[in-house]
Amino acid sequence: MKRTQTIIFIFALILMTACQPAQTPTLELARSTENSVEVIITLSRAEDGQVFLSATFTPVENSLHLYSKDIPRSGVDGLGRPALLELPQNSAIKANGKLAESALSEIPLSGPQDLLVYPVGAITLRLPVILPAGKIWLNEKVIITYMACTDYACRPPVEGKVIPIQIPENEAFN
Repeated sequence: MKRTQTIIFIFALILMTACQPAQTPTLELARSTENSVEVIITLSRAEDGQVFLSATFTPVENSLHLYSKDIPRSGVDGLGRPALLELPQNSAIKANGKLAESALSEIPLSGPQDLLVYPVGAITLRLPVILPAGKIWLNEKVIITYMACTDYACRPPVEGKVIPIQIPENEAFN
């Protein structure tokens, strides 16, 4: 019986590994903590060559959740603010697809039904991007927005916060 369980476990590990997209190591670009949330901005390249700019929003308190990227910028009836990772209009980095989230949003237990929330804990937003051609590093910026709340109270929103980053041009990021 134990041998069968071991074989099933090994098969499951192989299957899980095969289903994960292969990526090169992740490059941390910036870190910011404000209003009970730590945000880490990273850059990674998938095995197929696609580059991703990501922001991981991690509440520093266990009971905090963030709001869905899909709610309006001003919230719903003024409540909540979306978790967002954006590029300035004049950025040398260009979006190459839609912003994706690491967890699906949920309908809240109380409050407006369209005030979608992420589960308690960290959430990563990932944006496929195209880096500029070349081999040097550039000074750039990203813009983040978020609001962290418990079921009973919220921290002040962080809206349109500009975070300076240094990014490699495409040929410098391997």
